[in-house]
Amino acid sequence: MGHREDLLEGAKRCLLEKGFVRTTARDIVKESGANLGSIGYHYGSKDALLAQAYIALIENAGDVGVPADGTAEGGSLERFQEAWAGLLKAFPESRGIWLLTLEVITQGERLAEVRELLVKAQGEGRSGLAAQFTGIAESELPEDVVESEGRFYVTLLNGLMVQWLFDPDSATTAEQLTEGLRRVMERARGGGA
Repeated sequence: MGHREDLLEGAKRCLLEKGFVRTTARDIVKESGANLGSIGYHYGSKDALLAQAYIALIENAGDVGVPADGTAEGGSLERFQEAWAGLLKAFPESRGIWLLTLEVITQGERLAEVRELLVKAQGEGRSGLAAQFTGIAESELPEDVVESEGRFYVTLLNGLMVQWLFDPDSATTAEQLTEGLRRVMERARGGGA
């Protein structure tokens, strides 16, 4: 591995251990074995490096949810429940990443460069989630699906993340979320619950 990759791996470890605000350039250098000047040369700034490290962590965490050979039809309530069950099952091992996400949300003003890069990455998150739930290949998703259903799934994911970080034992389950959606759909059709 070269300095660029060493820095990225060191930054990922620092983020998971200390978060954005508490990680210093010296921490990254110590963790990566690279030199201080390498950060500016390869990434431009510590914050840009941390943003790239966070994005890499999120991309790896996003490979959960509905298996490629999921049995439920895309767009069905069964698929909805399978996908949330898969995502929620991965929450414990992804706790550090969810804490980082919450830190970015609450400290966004102080992490302007990081926030800017992450805002750009949100579209990919919407697209990835929409593909999981609809069963449509991400490359074939119509833009209106990404912008409507993808936003819906991201909103639910963020709410579940906060619930789970606060108290995993009382956080909404995939079954409860699916039953809630079923009832909302039924009520919207005028059938009550």
